[in-house]
Amino acid sequence: MSEEQKKDKYSADSIQALEGMEHVRMRPSMYIGDVGTRGLHHLVYEVVDNSIDEALAGHCDSIEVTINEDNSITTRDNGRGIPVEIHKKEGVSALEVVMTKIGAGGKFDKDSYKVSGGLHGVGVSCVNALSDHLHAYVYREGKVWEQEYEKGKPLYPVKSTGDTDFRGTMVTFKPDPTIFQQTLEYNYDTLASRMRELAYLNKGITITLTDMRHKDDEGEYVSETFHSDEGLKEFVRFLDASRNPIIGNVIAMEGEKNDIPVEVAMIYNDSYAENLHSYVNNINTHEGGTHLSGFRRGLTSTLKKYADASGMLDKLKFEIAGDDFREGLTAIISVKVQEPQFEGQTKTKLGNREVTSAVSQAVSEMLENYLEENPSDAKIIVEKVILAAQARHAAKKAREMVQRKSVMSIGGLPGKLSDCSEQDPALCEVYLVEGDSAGGTAKQGRDRMFQAILPLRGKILNVEKAMHHKVFENEEIKNIFTALGVTIGTEEDSKALNLSKLRYHKVIIMCDADVDGSHISTLILTFFFRYMKELIEAGHIYIAAPPLYLVKKGAKKQYAWNDDQRDQIVKEFGENSKIQRYKGLGEMNAEQLWDTTMNPEFRTLRQVSIDNLTEADRIFSMLMGDEVPPRREFIEKNAVYANIDA
Repeated sequence: MSEEQKKDKYSADSIQALEGMEHVRMRPSMYIGDVGTRGLHHLVYEVVDNSIDEALAGHCDSIEVTINEDNSITTRDNGRGIPVEIHKKEGVSALEVVMTKIGAGGKFDKDSYKVSGGLHGVGVSCVNALSDHLHAYVYREGKVWEQEYEKGKPLYPVKSTGDTDFRGTMVTFKPDPTIFQQTLEYNYDTLASRMRELAYLNKGITITLTDMRHKDDEGEYVSETFHSDEGLKEFVRFLDASRNPIIGNVIAMEGEKNDIPVEVAMIYNDSYAENLHSYVNNINTHEGGTHLSGFRRGLTSTLKKYADASGMLDKLKFEIAGDDFREGLTAIISVKVQEPQFEGQTKTKLGNREVTSAVSQAVSEMLENYLEENPSDAKIIVEKVILAAQARHAAKKAREMVQRKSVMSIGGLPGKLSDCSEQDPALCEVYLVEGDSAGGTAKQGRDRMFQAILPLRGKILNVEKAMHHKVFENEEIKNIFTALGVTIGTEEDSKALNLSKLRYHKVIIMCDADVDGSHISTLILTFFFRYMKELIEAGHIYIAAPPLYLVKKGAKKQYAWNDDQRDQIVKEFGENSKIQRYKGLGEMNAEQLWDTTMNPEFRTLRQVSIDNLTEADRIFSMLMGDEVPPRREFIEKNAVYANIDA
């Protein structure tokens, strides 16, 4: 049998079962990260990853994902269909093996799949184990095969139920409410952003997402189709839609180095942020790794060589640093690795050493060709690098001023901070409060033992449009840095954030429940996302939720956080209910603020997390950047149910 025939042969013998899955239901977070919203959506990604693996192997080009009315999920592809023959070792259908054995899958058989994403075979069986009910259909060799499961256990053997001209696999599953107790409701936008991402990362594939729970203005079910012919080039344009490019083209390449497929796309814009997004086998490696190191090495060495040869650096009195070459750069690096080695359980940092040189070589060749063929763009890029170097030196002086202020001020803390008496950071929380008035009320209402208050004057600097040294010179931002006690970073690694001296493990943004308050919250979140992302990733950032209304009738009173709650309370209280609308935090007295927004027993805090780094980057640049049309379109679409949390 030829090598090509071996690759196309996908049968029961291709399925390798590694271990049982009894442990999954007992320890679900070990397999899907958590049993909250993120874990719920991760189930969908695992099933879709199987279809993507078929596409990577060249056997599938269409994937359909449907959110059903009952919040169950159906995925369908036009791949080869999971094998259904009897598995020699297990004695049951290969479909049942795939669905009920952790680590069972064709992706362990190198003749079936060269590379794969997902959790390396954990995927669909893990989804099955955590589902109340799962129904699998296989359309293979003219027959329809199916099997159903409850909580991972088959209800009957795999059976043939008819003939078909279609081929592929369809899976419908409903998550188990005893596992996912926080929520069972899927978020359409969360799934859409991941499907869009997969379409860009795997050009030529068509992914359709349909929501059977909602209809559009024309009475059709909400649906989007994602398809990309240019892959990462289109992805970069999408991410940078709200930024102003300074060069005419997206610099892109794809090829294979040392048997590792590498695809890179990048563009320079007039912002001051570096936005690098890296993927391994479609997995977003937000902690980077060897592929990102290779990109940085190739970029820096090639651009520096060109800049030195151009003579444009002759008048500079200091060395250009690696960071200078990446200011205003948006880049996507995607590699396919046959046996990826990830650091840690979360699979967010690649460890394969051989990938560094492969990516570095690919980037060097791509850039050398582009710079030679586009001298005007090359000059613009080098000029941007020089400006970045000058700004970095100014920012270094500004950072030193912040550090010096921390040392010289009383206790190293800003004068406006009302600190708490507890010394253990894990027990402490600080409220970043909009305005001195609300800050004064919060100081009166707080529990001084563990709650600190830092009032902020008006709207802080929009860091999305500010040079680095301007950020560090801003008084309110300096106060945040010094109050939190974190180390800003050194010249060698200006983006590093040392959390070992963080003074509060809960950093709570508390602003008015109005448009201005939302804008200030977004400004603060943008600052944390661009300069203290580690705080968000470690789960330290929260948004307080002050009530909008107080409803009274006689001795009865109740708070409402939205119009629906207000109307329900008024209905319960009856006629002649009095409604007080809080225009701002300053309108509450200290007792009311404590009862509704600061008392840990009754308050509502929204923890800020980053489910999709590329999508968060795109939204922050759109909301806080210069381009008005995309921002207006986003607000018009999301105004009714917008949620500021990243």
